[in-house]
Amino acid sequence: MLRVLISDESEAVRRIASQILEEFGFSVAESASALDTFSKCEASLPNIVIIDSAMTGALELIANLRNLPNGHLTMIYYSVTKADLKCLMAGKKAGANDFLLKPFDRKVLGAAFA
Repeated sequence: MLRVLISDESEAVRRIASQILEEFGFSVAESASALDTFSKCEASLPNIVIIDSAMTGALELIANLRNLPNGHLTMIYYSVTKADLKCLMAGKKAGANDFLLKPFDRKVLGAAFA
């Protein structure tokens, strides 16, 4: 079973995304901060991490995850509220593999994780 970690300061966003991804068959964990996310990833690196672009320290978190042993194997999605080129490029430069547009729903997550 693939493991996903959702890192977002919003409890509602984490809860909705978790519920949808669990219905798709993923094992899902949640985190509300960059520091907590990094700690969880140090302990056990998930297959996929979804990181909110508005979260404090998001870009540094992506770069730090890439520096973990086997960090290059983890799929990192940078979640954004709008397709702003500057924001998307910053996420890509930090090491994100791809992007997810918020708010999350079954269609958005289904397209990304089908």
